[in-house]
Order: sequence, then structure tokens, then C-alpha cells
Amino acid sequence: MDDLNDFVLDRLADDERRFEAGELPYIDEAERRGRLRIMRTDDHRGLLLVGGPVQATEDRVPVPFVEKAAFLRREIHHQHDDTMLGLVASVYDAHPDWREEWRP
Repeated sequence: MDDLNDFVLDRLADDERRFEAGELPYIDEAERRGRLRIMRTDDHRGLLLVGGPVQATEDRVPVPFVEKAAFLRREIHHQHDDTMLGLVASVYDAHPDWREEWRP
């Protein structure tokens, strides 16, 4: 699983560089396409990652990319949730270092 952790952390770093260059990060693109959603918890104290499109009962303010990246990095380092890790990794499945056995 360390290879998958490293892969996702490296892709997040790539996304941060894309963001700094004024390009759309792949995480944001995946959200726009409905592959996953990172949103605030109901109490607004944290963030939550869910797979697939999520229909909100109210209009939700998008989470800024920098906040999403920090959240994902913390989750990878501290939670070790294989399902979450696989979902995030799948965003980068077109990358040459992607391994098919990582598909969720």
C-alpha cells in the first residue's frame, strides 16, 4: 500500500503545481465530472470525501483546492483508509505510473 500512498501524494504535488500555474487540478476536474466530491461536513468543522456525484439539498460553496489538497494529505498520512485512497488514486488513472490493481 506504500506504493499507492506515494503515488497519490506525488499526484497531489503535481496538482498543486498545476494550480500554481493557473491550470485546473485533476482533483477539481474529477469533481466537475462527478467522479467524487470533497465537501464541508454539516457542522462546517471538517471536510468529507464521497464517491460519485452528490446532490446537495442546499447550494454548497466549493472547497478551495488548497484546502482539499491539505485535507487529502492529512487523510493519507493519518487515516490509512484504503477505499478513500483508491478513490483519490483513480482520479489519476491516466498517469503512466498508474497500476490497474489500484482501481477501486
